[in-house]
Amino acid sequence: MIDANGRGVLRRKPVDDIDDPPQGAGLKRVMGTWQLTALSLGGLVGAGVFSLSGVVANELAGPGVLLSFLIAVFASAAAALCYAEFTSMIPKAGSAYTYAYAVLGELAGWLIGWDLLLEYTAIVAVVAIGVSGYLSYLVGQLGLDLPAWMLGAPGTGDGHVVDLFAMVLCLLLAWLLNRGAKSSARVETALVVMKIVLVLVVVVAGAFHINAGNYTPFLPYGLGGAITGAATAFFAVYGYDAMSAAAEESADARRAMPRAIIYSLGIATVIYVLVCVVLLGMQHYSEIDVRSPFSGALAAVGLPGLALIVAVGAVFGIVTSMFANMLAVTRVWFAMSRDGLLPAWFAKTHEVRKVPHRVTWVVGVVSALIAGLLPIREAAELTNIGILVAFIVVAVSVVVLRRQRPDLERGFRCPWVPVVPAIGVVFSLWLISQLDWVTWARFVGWMVVGLLVYGFYGYRRSALAGNSVAGAR
Repeated sequence: MIDANGRGVLRRKPVDDIDDPPQGAGLKRVMGTWQLTALSLGGLVGAGVFSLSGVVANELAGPGVLLSFLIAVFASAAAALCYAEFTSMIPKAGSAYTYAYAVLGELAGWLIGWDLLLEYTAIVAVVAIGVSGYLSYLVGQLGLDLPAWMLGAPGTGDGHVVDLFAMVLCLLLAWLLNRGAKSSARVETALVVMKIVLVLVVVVAGAFHINAGNYTPFLPYGLGGAITGAATAFFAVYGYDAMSAAAEESADARRAMPRAIIYSLGIATVIYVLVCVVLLGMQHYSEIDVRSPFSGALAAVGLPGLALIVAVGAVFGIVTSMFANMLAVTRVWFAMSRDGLLPAWFAKTHEVRKVPHRVTWVVGVVSALIAGLLPIREAAELTNIGILVAFIVVAVSVVVLRRQRPDLERGFRCPWVPVVPAIGVVFSLWLISQLDWVTWARFVGWMVVGLLVYGFYGYRRSALAGNSVAGAR
């Protein structure tokens, strides 16, 4: 029986009444299916289109990048179906943190939540640094000579002191999220639509410049290269996990969330297939510019004007990924604070807009500091492993809950359990095994800090230990 009668670190949030947050501690349900789909696409269609497709093709798979993305989407779909089942049962903020808390117990939920706080915040910073690079390039194209001190983190270039563009971008995004879920979702939707239209225009224009000879050889690095490329591509196709953290702001979460996950992954799959086919048709894989694959390919086939438009569109397109991840980390933090595991001060929502405004500004400032003061590689080392661990926990939790509570109402059921969850677990474990020791060291260090925080604060202050955040000030 999954209920709150567990003891110690194994106590669980009761699934049956998980829809009822403390009075005044809930979020405003304003997002519909297509706004949620756009939010998911914001994370799914971004760096993968404008950057990773070219990197994987040039360095790992050649034209076989198409196979790399198909393998990555297949593995991602296994995890996505597990998330879809949980969002139809537990339409609450927190994503994998909330699911683990309800099924595996408080300690498991805490560890996943603590892990995601770092992962999502670091992803926001990494993307901000990437966007800053595009902005610096575009400003340079306009003939403006900016001072070196503001163009990058220390050690990234002569005279660099801080990446000012990246810092300002993080703070602007925090301001946007604090305008309210409905307003910020409209902006995100508009940017996603613009991004997809831009990608389709590029695909159509590029289709007239395809040279079939560029597809030969299809697997220049062998099948192993395409499979290795799938590991890199995978990190471009998991945006739906960030969207699931916004379940409590969905107007009809039990039906809308599973649909949004499936719709967004389907749309993203079509886009990635078209992008890979056209990009590799326009330019030989060995000649692709890994810094700006599409802009370089378009310029190479005589479309420099469109190449510049793509560079501008890439800035706005990649920002949508920042939006999805910043929203996710603020909702996970909010959920943990509302449950008493972190100070209740963070669980206070804005009286009018009903968004966790305090934690949003904290995340905005922290991500700005990371983006402004760390080189992109060091910031990127803070990411990756946590998302994969979350996938494993969610997949395992689906199987456990099917056995322990088969009676629970499920608006969506993951097919072929336990086979589909097992595929997600195996692929995630394989990807984790590919990460370097620095990533592992940072992960373990962060988890040790998390255990100390839980032991000295969260364990005793937990709402399941008799505390309440209803009176958060």
